[in-house]
Amino acid sequence: MSIDVNNESGTEVDEQAILDIARYALTRMRIHPLSELSVIVVDADAMEQLHIQWMDLPGPTDVMSFPMDELRPPSKDDEEPPQGLLGDIVLCPEVAAKQGAEAPTQHTMDEELQLLAVHGVLHLLGYDHEEPDEKAEMFGLQAAIVDGWRSEKGLTGPSPAPTVS
Repeated sequence: MSIDVNNESGTEVDEQAILDIARYALTRMRIHPLSELSVIVVDADAMEQLHIQWMDLPGPTDVMSFPMDELRPPSKDDEEPPQGLLGDIVLCPEVAAKQGAEAPTQHTMDEELQLLAVHGVLHLLGYDHEEPDEKAEMFGLQAAIVDGWRSEKGLTGPSPAPTVS
């Protein structure tokens, strides 16, 4: 899997953890190993501009996803996954830090960015959370992926609770 993490935010973030959890999520979702993903970390001003431009909403947000080839996980275990460009995930550490601090299970900015990276991957794969049943499916899958990755890494303590908007 080709995953590029580009930090343009001016904030120090754990880029390796973002890359690792994104790779874990894509592998778990059975996405073709030659698929490509780009993760960009930006400051609040850049995120606000994207949020206004693409969502017509004011203020910065935590994560935005821009799908390219609209890849989807294979529907059957023996089905060969398609290869292609997944797209871009844009993360904002300033919003992540605030959300992590305000979450019921307080956690670090980096833990929130890891959660948001998984959230962004799921959006690229066609998952959404507009309807209650979609939200339950997406957030359940998101929690399972984050918990699985944390367990594999030997990380202890509770996983971050979903705080994404």
